[in-house]
Amino acid sequence: MRGGRRSGIMQKEAFGSRKRGAKDVKYSRIDPADFPRKAHFEYFSRMAYPYIGVTAEVDITDWLSEMKAAGVPFFHGFLWAAAGAANDVRELRLRILDGGIVEFDVCESSYTVALPDGTYGYCRLATDMPLEDFLPCARKEHERALEAPTLEDGEDALGLFFVSSLPWLSYTALVQPAPMPADSNPRVTWGRFHTVNGRTCLPVTLLCHHALVDGIHLSRFYRRLDERLADMRGRVGDLSCVRAGGQEDEERMKRT
Repeated sequence: MRGGRRSGIMQKEAFGSRKRGAKDVKYSRIDPADFPRKAHFEYFSRMAYPYIGVTAEVDITDWLSEMKAAGVPFFHGFLWAAAGAANDVRELRLRILDGGIVEFDVCESSYTVALPDGTYGYCRLATDMPLEDFLPCARKEHERALEAPTLEDGEDALGLFFVSSLPWLSYTALVQPAPMPADSNPRVTWGRFHTVNGRTCLPVTLLCHHALVDGIHLSRFYRRLDERLADMRGRVGDLSCVRAGGQEDEERMKRT
């Protein structure tokens, strides 16, 4: 489960960029005078636990059927959709840096990888690419995370979405640990899917810093997630040769 640690500190810059491989991760500062939630930002920034979160069930019935038929692994397929949905909501790309607000152009994800000894490490992934490119990239990064496990995301972790899953449990609420002082990285978690009345649903939790994100922005994430899952259906083609396999992925797909 993600939490209980600080993101890496980024350097002060009016307009910043940090290297991630051959790619720049860019962000821009927001003038507090232009931020419509300035009063809310100041109010929630003073709180010991300034987070807002919700767990909602997402209907994945048709999506799951088509992903299985196309050979798309459950975890990485859903991660691609969830990270894309989070990037679609501007407020989820906002972060707090040196007491001010910055907006990232795009945010990568960092998810938990189960290790053979029962612990876990982190795997960092960019998701802003076509699914057919993402899956082999995810497989390689996943294998790398298994070979050299770490709990470090690098000094530019501020621009990440923190992702976890509980593939052994279908839940209705989730309490997550968070560091002190509070960080501002959104956390996305999902559990074990289950079927009720012929529909398969997945519990999905989103936790965000309330100084940056309101309930309306949480709801926009779930709406965009539904739309992205629907958009994936019928467009995946035959991707059976592009499996992001491995022990972790198979474990996450288990329902028993």
